Amino acid sequence: MAIELDERGRALENEYFHRQEQELIEKMKAKLSAENAQSGELDCPKCDGKLVETDYETIKIDVCNTCTGVWLDAGELAQIVHKDSNESGWFGRVFG
Repeated sequence: MAIELDERGRALENEYFHRQEQELIEKMKAKLSAENAQSGELDCPKCDGKLVETDYETIKIDVCNTCTGVWLDAGELAQIVHKDSNESGWFGRVFG
């Protein structure tokens, strides 16, 4: 009888801590998603400005609102060169 009560006590204790951990995880996820929603803009690697997503001929690029630096994601430079080389643009002639 005493063994069954000890096992039940441990099971209830484990269940309690599992629920507490799940609540904490949910709170952390909600906080993280709220922070991500607020800070949709990225920080400029060069200055303290924010990167704003802009269209360059249907290609999304990031431009800093302070230093006007242009930052490209993976593959965007290749897209720009390919697009300009097809249309005989200056960028495609230089890098193509």
